[in-house]
Amino acid sequence: MSIKVGVVGGSGYTGGELLRILSFHPGVEIVGVTSRKFKGEPVHRAHPNLRGLVTLKFTETLEPVASALDWVFIALPHGESMKVTPRFTASGIGVVDLSADFRLKSAESYKTWYGREHMQPDLLDRAVYGLPELYGNELKRARLIAAPGCNPSAALLSLAPAVSNRLIENGPVTVTALVGSSGAGRSSSVTSSHAERTGVMRAYSVANHRHTAEIEQELSRLAGSSMSVAFTPVSVNNIRGILTLSHAGGRARVEELWKAYREFYRGRKFVRIVRDQAGELQRYPDPKFTLGSNFADVGFESDARLSRLVFFGALDNLVKGAAGQAVQAFNIAAGLDESTGLLQPPLHPA
Repeated sequence: MSIKVGVVGGSGYTGGELLRILSFHPGVEIVGVTSRKFKGEPVHRAHPNLRGLVTLKFTETLEPVASALDWVFIALPHGESMKVTPRFTASGIGVVDLSADFRLKSAESYKTWYGREHMQPDLLDRAVYGLPELYGNELKRARLIAAPGCNPSAALLSLAPAVSNRLIENGPVTVTALVGSSGAGRSSSVTSSHAERTGVMRAYSVANHRHTAEIEQELSRLAGSSMSVAFTPVSVNNIRGILTLSHAGGRARVEELWKAYREFYRGRKFVRIVRDQAGELQRYPDPKFTLGSNFADVGFESDARLSRLVFFGALDNLVKGAAGQAVQAFNIAAGLDESTGLLQPPLHPA
């Protein structure tokens, strides 16, 4: 019997990717999708790529189908999700939230980084951080899943084996994320217009970007002690994809790094280790070779001269960085194989 799911906030880029993936998921049936802007309109008005594939119409709420729902995916802006999540959790409906509202474990930290009081602090302890490669066991019992941000996903996946094996010797870890335009969402602004966005390589939120808190929280848990992160995102002239480039002190040899990464990601279907010095098209991770897929590519290099380690993380920000990872975490919580509906290979060329 299919698991009945709904999507709240289905007209954005992430909502569209959720609908694309879930529409071909063999274990689920989409019974409702909401959008205030497109209320009453067919899904293909917001997502022309889904014409003929998703035949639902947008509704303002999921109330008409609430009694049928088993799980809900919430793709609302930060600060909005926490307003609606309790309605579902109180009814026993599982929730996968793709905003930042339940990622941080401290209400005080949320206020510091997001500039508002958390409305549902009692739910923070119940939420499981939805990065399956780190929290696979916890997700098996989850009913509220906080899907990670796209930048933290790339950074954490690339750094986790080194941190957990104590291969990073001093901090802070410096992370630069090269981010495609879809990472900013669908809302328009002057900086997202074609004339201003094309050809750009623009650093923003250079210090104290709010994703810093998420990366520090999870790296500190892996390390067993507090870790500091200097995180800076840079907008680049791509539509999709993220590449994180991280630097940290350390003297581990490449052979040690290979061993740590192979062991950490053994059996993990969606993380690929890329360090191919004979490669013609790809020697280190490049998001170009992940587009349209739920794969994340990670890699590393050792700079013995400076006792420096370099780490790479590449993924499609809308799939492994958002909708695909949310479905992967849901699969585990629902008792399905984590790869169900997600084994499409990346597009090439793209």
